[in-house]
Amino acid sequence: MAYKLLEVKDLVTRFYTPEGVVHAVNGMSFNLDEGETLGIVGESGCGKSVSVLSILRLIPNPPGKIEQGKAIFLGRDLLQLPIDELRHVRGMEIGMIFQDPMTSLNPVMTIEHQLAEPMVEHLGMSKRDARDRIIELLQMVGIPNPAERIREYPHQFSGGMRQRAMIAMALSCNPKILIADEPTTALDVTIQAQIVDLVNQLQDKLGMAIIWITHDLGVVARLVNRVVVMYAGYPVERASVKDTYGNPRHPYTISLLRSLPRIDMQREERLENIEGRPPDLFEEPAFCPFAPRCPFVQDKCWQENPGMRSVGENHEIACWFDVTKDDL
Repeated sequence: MAYKLLEVKDLVTRFYTPEGVVHAVNGMSFNLDEGETLGIVGESGCGKSVSVLSILRLIPNPPGKIEQGKAIFLGRDLLQLPIDELRHVRGMEIGMIFQDPMTSLNPVMTIEHQLAEPMVEHLGMSKRDARDRIIELLQMVGIPNPAERIREYPHQFSGGMRQRAMIAMALSCNPKILIADEPTTALDVTIQAQIVDLVNQLQDKLGMAIIWITHDLGVVARLVNRVVVMYAGYPVERASVKDTYGNPRHPYTISLLRSLPRIDMQREERLENIEGRPPDLFEEPAFCPFAPRCPFVQDKCWQENPGMRSVGENHEIACWFDVTKDDL
C-alpha cells in the first residue's frame, strides 16, 4: 500500500501590492501518495503555480506572503522548517521543472556547471563524479552526445533540449517528488508529446511521485492518476482522472471539458465557451467565485461560498448543488 508523501492543508497565499491585496490561493488542500501523479489544472491565473511555489516557500516576500496552511512532507511541515533544512529539501527531496526552460537556466553558465551544482551541494559529489552523473542523466533524458554537449550553453540547445536538461537537473538527486510547472507550455505540440512520454518513462523507471501543473486537459488525461481543478485560487473539484473526465460534477469542470475539441465531434459542431471573465482576485468573494459565470447559479450561490463536500468515493466538489455533464 502506498504511503502519503505530501499533505497540503488549507494553504492561503496573498500578494500585497500598491493596487491592493491579491487573493492568489484561498484554502488549497490536496494529498500526494508515493509513486502517484497528481494533476493541478485550471485557467491561467487561478493559483496553480503559486500553490506549489508556496509549498517550497519560493514566493518572493514582499510582496507575497503565505498567510496560513500546512505542507506536511514525510512528517515535517515545509512551511515551518528552518531555511537551512528547507534548502536541503529543495532539489534533494523535491525536484522542480520550471515553466520556461530559457529563463530557468543561467545563460552564462555551461549545462555541466548548472547540473553539477545540486549534486555537489546536496550529495557532496566531486566534480569528476558529478560530470559522470550528468552524462548519465542527459543520456537518460534523450540528449544525444551528452559528453560533448555538457560543455555548451543554454542558447546552443533547442527549446525541447533545454527542457530535457531541466528535467535532468530536477532528477539529479533522485527526489521523492517531482513538481512539473507547465513544462510543455513554451514547446510545440510534437516536443510536448515527447516530454510527456519522457516523464512517463522516467516515473516508471525511478518510481517518483509527480505533481503536474497545467491548463492542458489533454496532457492530464494521459499522464495523471488524480486531478485537482482550481478556480480563482480555490480547489473546486478533486477526483480520479477517470471521474474528472467521465463524471465531472462541478459546473466549472463540466464547462471546461465542453470547451475542448473531441475526436468524435461532427463538422457542424462548435466548441462551447465559458461566458464571462475570470474573477478579480483583488476581492475575496463572500459567495461562490464561479457564480457570475455558472449556468446553474441559484440564490444560495450568491449568499455563501461552498466548501468541499463528497459526491462519491474519493470525489469532492465545492458546489451547493448536484449537477452532471448531462445537465448542461
